[in-house]
Amino acid sequence: MGLIELFILAVGLSMDAFAVSICKGLSVKKVGVKECCIVGAWFGGFQALMPLIGYLLGSQFKDYITSIDHWIAFILLLIIGVNMIRESGEKEEDEEVCPKEEDHFAFKTMLMLAIATSIDALAVGITLAFLNVALVPSVTFIGATTFVISAAGIRIGNIFGMKYKAKAEFAGGLILICIGVKILLEHLGILG
Repeated sequence: MGLIELFILAVGLSMDAFAVSICKGLSVKKVGVKECCIVGAWFGGFQALMPLIGYLLGSQFKDYITSIDHWIAFILLLIIGVNMIRESGEKEEDEEVCPKEEDHFAFKTMLMLAIATSIDALAVGITLAFLNVALVPSVTFIGATTFVISAAGIRIGNIFGMKYKAKAEFAGGLILICIGVKILLEHLGILG
């Protein structure tokens, strides 16, 4: 996986965190550098941690399923992508995703949001193990990209509101599906 593919993957993974960051920006009256760094650190940290855990789990089973690893990568990314696209069409606003004003940056709130937005990264980590991707640079890049996008998201949410939440989730899901299709086509020899 090259740098451009890794960047596209990192952006796709960070779209859930971006959407929640926008929502978080709506729930606070003032967003400064401190709030941007807090949200970025939580989401970026978990987006780096989850692929690391997934990679370690995937490495344990890699030798047993090498012949079908491209199908597993495709199916995992397809499921995650379709789920993100489906969620982008849902209209109702969840209390857990947009906590009340008094819960802004409480440990429990941020922990739950960080876990919820990074579950898909766990499955991507398993995929990275099958593709023999360099672990440390990959998870660092994913975490750093999510940090920047999440920090920007809280500021954007504070300024512009929920207008782009669904579009961000849709774009993230579409990106993950495209990466899954590319992986499958490369392993089937259709793409060189």
